[in-house]
Amino acid sequence: MIFDRLTKFLDTEESTATPDDVPPRLTFTAIQSLRMSRSRERILTNLEEMYREAFERAKETGDPSAMASLDFAYRREQLYFEILLDVRDAIEKK
Repeated sequence: MIFDRLTKFLDTEESTATPDDVPPRLTFTAIQSLRMSRSRERILTNLEEMYREAFERAKETGDPSAMASLDFAYRREQLYFEILLDVRDAIEKK
């Protein structure tokens, strides 16, 4: 009885299989049909916030080597993300 009630509750129109259902795969067609959800600014802002928090913690402890390491890591990660975002933008334009 409980199983029947749960089934009625959980079985919705959205959960019913359709002929258009395609298993999730990272294919060229999937990439073309999906818009990326995060903006360039949001990604880089999140990166900056994360490193800023870590840098402030290192600053509070007075660890100059950790501060220098975090500064370098932030600039490196920022460059990596900018390259990846450029590739993403190029793929989206096709």
